[in-house]
Amino acid sequence: MKQQNKTSINKWLGLVFAGSMMMSGHAYAQFDRASMLADSCVGCHGVDGISSGPAIPSIAGMSEYYFKESMKAYRSGERPSTIMQRIAKGYTDEDIEAMAGYFANLEYVPVEQEHNDKVAKIGAKLHDRFCSKCHEDAGTLPGDDSGFLSGQMKPYLHYSMDDFTSGHRDMERKMKRALDKLDKAYGDDGITALIEYYASGEK
Repeated sequence: MKQQNKTSINKWLGLVFAGSMMMSGHAYAQFDRASMLADSCVGCHGVDGISSGPAIPSIAGMSEYYFKESMKAYRSGERPSTIMQRIAKGYTDEDIEAMAGYFANLEYVPVEQEHNDKVAKIGAKLHDRFCSKCHEDAGTLPGDDSGFLSGQMKPYLHYSMDDFTSGHRDMERKMKRALDKLDKAYGDDGITALIEYYASGEK
């Protein structure tokens, strides 16, 4: 009787061990797949998602929601781009999901670059007045579900704002109202001050 109980326990432990190994193997495979897919992004967006290219944004720490929405918008052609539209078409929803999780778990590191401190201080005040409701912590809070602002490369910030203000890229009504008010009050100097503030990496 004791031998039967011992045999049953050994079988049960064997099943538990096998099941845990299968689960661990599945989890590892998922992570490895995400890492493999992410490798195709680092050539442009930098190692660990921190960009070293002047016109390319850092994507480390980006919210999963914003990453997925951006990739799907590129893939459908809803969001214009010279390169990303072609790249995004090569990924399935499952691929995008995996990459979104991978980059969301990385740390966002603001890029150090030259900027005008005096103008950046003006930009900080303009951000608080016109932008902070949707872009908290100078646009570095993943929970905002939007692209990061503070600490991005200055040329990228210029190109992005030009896309929005020229109508080349659609923007939400709240952002359009805020930019219209900013333009009415400060003209191009307002945008310049905001960009210097975000380029400073300050919050």
